[in-house]
Amino acid sequence: MKRYLAAAVLAAFVQPATAADLVKSPIIASRQYAPVYQYPIYKGRVAVMDGRTLWYPQYAQRVRLVDIDACELPQWALDPKWGNRERQKGPSPVPCGPLSKAWLKRTVGNRPVECSVVAYGHDGIPQARCTARGRDLAAEMLRVGWARVASPASSQYLAYQNRAMAARYGMWATYVLDMNEWRRKAVDKTLDRRPIADFNLLAERESEISPPFLDARRKPKRTDR
Repeated sequence: MKRYLAAAVLAAFVQPATAADLVKSPIIASRQYAPVYQYPIYKGRVAVMDGRTLWYPQYAQRVRLVDIDACELPQWALDPKWGNRERQKGPSPVPCGPLSKAWLKRTVGNRPVECSVVAYGHDGIPQARCTARGRDLAAEMLRVGWARVASPASSQYLAYQNRAMAARYGMWATYVLDMNEWRRKAVDKTLDRRPIADFNLLAERESEISPPFLDARRKPKRTDR
């Protein structure tokens, strides 16, 4: 009898576990969670590389202002006020790339900048919302007219650009080629690039972003009456 009871108890312990047994079991298998990736935040003094790019020397890191675009440093715009066409072969050049950089540098000054990365570009450079003393640097560049929104359909900054365009601030007072088209077509991208190169690109432009182009189309063909 004792042998029978011992065999029954042993059989109860060695029986295969069922789904119900697993639910009732106090032992829970360790769960594997995917790591949550957090974008970095950069803080400190910066150097201005161009009208949309900052350099953090302490991190050895470039950061771009998200949602805006600006003229590249070698890019030229042209002054639409072309008065004496007999003496002057073309409109006066406007260095929109260096002016964009100068305005961003003026906005930053010597203040520390905080950049919260929100995405990464195709070139791997972080794109961030950057502030200096509570001022959104992207909004400031749009407000003075030396940058444009990168994607008008989804930008929260479009109102700043519209006001700058209406007032003809910054590059909106010039003939300027769309930056993406300039990057595609400009063969020489060195700082020694001459204004005539961009004058030729503007003559065969595919798209236009500056109001003077539209103004010129509205002008009558005859101006003597």
